[in-house]
Amino acid sequence: MKKPNIQSLVNLNRFTTLRVGGTAEWFAEPISINEVKELINWSQKNNSFCNIIGAGSNLLVTDNVLKGVTLCMKKLQGCHIDKSSGTIEALAGEPIPVLARRAAKAGLHGLEWSIGIPGTVGGAAVINAGAQGNSIEDKIDSVTVISLKGGEPFKLTKEELKFAYRQSILQQEKLVVLSARFNLEPGHNPKELIHITNKNLNHRLNTQPYHQPSCGSIFRNPEPLKAGRIIENLGLKGFQIGGAEISRVHANFIINSNNATASDIAEIILLIQKKVKSAHGFVLHPEVKRLGFGEIL
Repeated sequence: MKKPNIQSLVNLNRFTTLRVGGTAEWFAEPISINEVKELINWSQKNNSFCNIIGAGSNLLVTDNVLKGVTLCMKKLQGCHIDKSSGTIEALAGEPIPVLARRAAKAGLHGLEWSIGIPGTVGGAAVINAGAQGNSIEDKIDSVTVISLKGGEPFKLTKEELKFAYRQSILQQEKLVVLSARFNLEPGHNPKELIHITNKNLNHRLNTQPYHQPSCGSIFRNPEPLKAGRIIENLGLKGFQIGGAEISRVHANFIINSNNATASDIAEIILLIQKKVKSAHGFVLHPEVKRLGFGEIL
């Protein structure tokens, strides 16, 4: 079988928003669904596991060599918008902020809150991304996926995705998101939606370390409590290990302030968990996806 466009020993730190991570044993950036199928088939033929990443946000990659084939889906972009029905079909690598702006310009209401999420459609579906009391499950209709074991793409409905807070069945099943279908409300004033979208982005810029290397929120909120407030009240803002630092802007963010390693980030996560457990008797659960760490966090 002809080998698809695959590179060996690619440094992954430039493919994560934290700017940390080791090297991928094999690496590829498919730009079409057919390429995804070819890469999965190649990995199966070569007994090589597939790691799936999108924009590299909400992701912590080991400092060591990441075994297997790492598929970066962020170049699998494109979307079709039906203004009359409010339906959007978006490929997995489509950036959420771009999708939010396109929807607003088309007069489709429902994604204005998502403008500050630095991820892709595929990643957002996997983790049921959310902000400001909203989440992807509110507007998603279905996703098209393909098994990492090969085969043909198939659809999963919203019900089959079994969404919960920052969770979906996609986190347990060995599936790759290829595209997603959204149902939004048509017929709204584009100028008003664009104004709301920009306002939401400005709020994010003012309350989170948006322009510093981070992977977004580190921990899930133990509802009704907020993880950031819990960590802040323990006096941990600004705490550092190596080049990693708990953000002084928002305590549920860990930033790469000075050439941090993935190990630095992992150590801070563990320290926060231990201090919260000691002070409050419960464990904060990471929202960030880990690759190459096993189950140590």
